[in-house]
Amino acid sequence: MYSNELVCDILGYIDINVNRKISIEDIALKFYYNRYYIMKLFKRELGISINNYINYIRIRNSLNEFYNSNYSITRIALNNGFYSLEYYSEMFTKILGVSPRIYLNYCKSRLLVSYEELNIISSNLVLVQDIVDRANKYRKNKKPKGIPVLKRSIFK
Repeated sequence: MYSNELVCDILGYIDINVNRKISIEDIALKFYYNRYYIMKLFKRELGISINNYINYIRIRNSLNEFYNSNYSITRIALNNGFYSLEYYSEMFTKILGVSPRIYLNYCKSRLLVSYEELNIISSNLVLVQDIVDRANKYRKNKKPKGIPVLKRSIFK
């Protein structure tokens, strides 16, 4: 069974615009579908809501900046499509199970994190990667486009 083409297109749209403000209304207008239909279809196909998926992708993308930059947590949040440090911290804690500050300590010096926090971080990182892998696998199962056939008529 092939993946739903609309859901694959939505995943592509999210990937391209993940660092910008994305709303369900924007997606509905882009693809000319009712927002409730899109939300229900996405949840049915991937098992996660569009907003949660966007937050998972944004949080996953922000994790690299903790390792590879000396940016503040606020700058990392803004770079990854979050417009509020409070919302970023709330989503980060919800998804990874620890605050961004604890994760920053983990990245800079593993000694500052407790064993329990390390286990929480590890297990939740696996969960985040699983969601991303599931979406990528879903997208790869998209029905291939057929080769266009030139139709000729004997009546001209």
